[in-house]
Amino acid sequence: MLAVADAPAAAAWYARALGAVELWNLGSVIGLSIDGAPVFLGEPGNNIWKTPADTGAPTVRVEVFVDDPDAFVARAVEAGADGSFDPVRDHAVPWGTHRQGSFLDPFGHLWFVGDRSPLGG
Repeated sequence: MLAVADAPAAAAWYARALGAVELWNLGSVIGLSIDGAPVFLGEPGNNIWKTPADTGAPTVRVEVFVDDPDAFVARAVEAGADGSFDPVRDHAVPWGTHRQGSFLDPFGHLWFVGDRSPLGG
């Protein structure tokens, strides 16, 4: 679950930037699907977990594999994500070339986005 200060606002951004589809909505906790993968958002409230804004650093590293990492990251950056950390590029890995890059979303979560090559296809 990604800790966010405002779950509805975050869900709207993820829908616009990443094509997220809402699965269910309890107000302060929202279930999404991004490219078929479930992702959950939650407002920490009085719980013991914190948002990245509260800690001053990312609290999670999200990794996703998609058909076109360049387009996925570009869409997030166009919607306001910071794509300067590690642009999408080819990486030499034991199974061949793996294309991957990253972005920091407006809520402080670090996303690594790669092609599906590690999954055998």
